[in-house]
Amino acid sequence: MSSPAATSIVWLRDDLRLDDNPALMRAVELGLPLTVLYILDEESAGIRPLGGAVRWWLHHSLTSLAADLEDAGSTLVLRRGPAARIIRDLVQETGAGHILWNRRYGGPERAVDTSIKEWAAGEGIEAASFQATLLFEPWTVTTGSGGPYKVFTPFWRACLASGEPRLPFDAPDALPSPATAGRDNYAKSDALESWSLLPESPDWSGGLAETWEPGEAGAHGRLEDFLDGPAADYGTGRDVPGIEGTSRLSPYLRFGEISPFRVWHALRQRFPSQAPADVGIFRSEIGWREFCWHLLYVNPQLATRNYRPEFDDFAWEEPSQAELGAWQQGSTGYPLVDAGMRQLWTTGWMHNRVRMAAASFLVKNMLADWRLGEEWFWDTLVDADSASNPANWQWVAGSGADASPYFRIFNPVTQSKKFDAGGRYLRKYVPEIAGLSDKDIHEPWKNSEAAGSYPSPLVSLAESRERALETYQRLKDGR
Repeated sequence: MSSPAATSIVWLRDDLRLDDNPALMRAVELGLPLTVLYILDEESAGIRPLGGAVRWWLHHSLTSLAADLEDAGSTLVLRRGPAARIIRDLVQETGAGHILWNRRYGGPERAVDTSIKEWAAGEGIEAASFQATLLFEPWTVTTGSGGPYKVFTPFWRACLASGEPRLPFDAPDALPSPATAGRDNYAKSDALESWSLLPESPDWSGGLAETWEPGEAGAHGRLEDFLDGPAADYGTGRDVPGIEGTSRLSPYLRFGEISPFRVWHALRQRFPSQAPADVGIFRSEIGWREFCWHLLYVNPQLATRNYRPEFDDFAWEEPSQAELGAWQQGSTGYPLVDAGMRQLWTTGWMHNRVRMAAASFLVKNMLADWRLGEEWFWDTLVDADSASNPANWQWVAGSGADASPYFRIFNPVTQSKKFDAGGRYLRKYVPEIAGLSDKDIHEPWKNSEAAGSYPSPLVSLAESRERALETYQRLKDGR
């Protein structure tokens, strides 16, 4: 073993980048031989196993990160298992006197980090954590009474009033040399392929590979494309699923391949003091992401428990496997819902307005428990994270914070007519109705002969709307 404090460990988690990485910057300041570590931890208590699409992204993100670290003179060590045990083992192997990481905000993750800090303190080892994932950390933004915010608008107003987020750090030109285990060998690493993160039998990831470039370079390229294109018209363009009107930065933020500080200040630089309103709308979407993490911080079981406990008595109806499968596979008979669900399956991502329509259809028109949708999105979205996914599902269901009113039931026909009038998005993802006119494509059952094999509507929009309103009203009345 090396002498105490002779090496350091940077433990990367949802921050797979060199740019604006405070833990790495601290390691550079220390100048000690460095072990850069990633742990696939699906064994610690309460840690939720990753979904399939996220596992695909993680494989490619770690591949990209390993190459970037090598270019900077370092190497990536991969280990699988309970994080606390692996950290202790690696400290023993390398004689590390410093363990550095960027903070996480989920309940089980914080419990793991706290236990490691307590162990390290007892061993005389520095365990330091840094702010890198959120612009505003949960304990820094509270109401006048010191409690958490439950409504987004005052929350975001308080965030903005607290001061400008810090400037991002540039990526280091070089990292300290890799730490050795013993005298002349590096810490052993798992082979990434042994983790079996990529799908096999069948390999359904072809559309993901065509759509995305995981990794830090892909993240910065996506940001530049957004700034050069949709950013200036984001307020209107974000609602149109048939165009590139959104940033598509969500999976890169989910994996920390780009920091929110970098995105925030890139917007500031490109659109200085007189920024268009559209940029302010995009910043508020960053704020909504922050709000979701603040909700999770206070409610660690956000993915399994209703934020509003009165919804524990809500009369959800259990769909049959055929009905749930029709929604999952994009065969509900409603083109906007089906286009979104097929986009999700093909690319691992769905346009936000369509997400709201597809989610509303499941929980309100089908009256299915929101947790069924949350679980499906968890497995199929490349941007699924522990905060935004459940918080947004609960928002649509009405059981969450700042929830969508119970009487707000997205009509997928009205939505597609308004935001995809020419059917561009529908034709791309529901090709069997591509030959219908711009009028008929939104309601193909009205021209069933021309629609061919496209399924009939799974439910009646009018009848299911009335059923949902009655069910929500009964909950509201305490019946």
